[in-house]
Amino acid sequence: MSANRTPAAAPASDAPYVLKESQNGVVHLTLNRGDRFNALSSAMLGALQARVDEVAADPDARVVVLAAQGRGFCAGHDLKEMRAHAGDAAWQGRLFEDCSRLMLALTRLPQPVIARVHGIATAAGCQLVSMCDLAVASDNATFALPGVNVGVFCTTPAVGVGRNVARKRVMEMLLTGKPIDAATALAWGLVNRIVPSEKLDAGVAEFVDAILARSPAVISGGKRAFYDQIDRPLADAYDTAGDAMTRGVLLEDAGEGIDAFLQKREARWRGR
Repeated sequence: MSANRTPAAAPASDAPYVLKESQNGVVHLTLNRGDRFNALSSAMLGALQARVDEVAADPDARVVVLAAQGRGFCAGHDLKEMRAHAGDAAWQGRLFEDCSRLMLALTRLPQPVIARVHGIATAAGCQLVSMCDLAVASDNATFALPGVNVGVFCTTPAVGVGRNVARKRVMEMLLTGKPIDAATALAWGLVNRIVPSEKLDAGVAEFVDAILARSPAVISGGKRAFYDQIDRPLADAYDTAGDAMTRGVLLEDAGEGIDAFLQKREARWRGR
């Protein structure tokens, strides 16, 4: 990976909304409207959904890195676009439905998704970070649910953030609209790591390399099982997880992994 994957130049208006680069099982999806802080307009949502759907169908994809061009990760929904459709409940409803579908699609991808966060991640952009499986942030990143400042409570972003951060912390973000810095986001559980800006790619690469070293079949099955059980009542969660474990230990790669451990050798993963 290069030392810095975040060009400063703003993209042309006719450039793709989302760039996609695939190499050796790693898919980089890059939000490409840095001049607009990569706002989640209806066009951006559609483009990112299409790319995510492509990854879901790609048997060679092992891990996804979600990044962004420009000075910040994502400023949330495009307020100018929303205002242009003021009073159109059907349009507004479709926008939030599309956004929710995208957020769910990230958790349903077989591949782990790592958010590479720099600059601001606000409102639905903060939600986007929260719905990735892992997140690495630069030490200058900031996070906020600032909708209350403009009279629009961040209700849908709170769905994802509220599944990462303790309830009173989320309510603090929602009720005050004030940003939190990267260190606070780490302490509150919104991100996994914070690193200096110049080491952001290296921080992401640590997670990428760890995932690539594991069985693809085990990773995809484990991710699916985790999200299947996490919001269930305790007894149901154990039933769901137990069924998943039973299927998991019968995988060819489970046998290979256990044998490799007992024989003190490197595992030779086979499954997808």
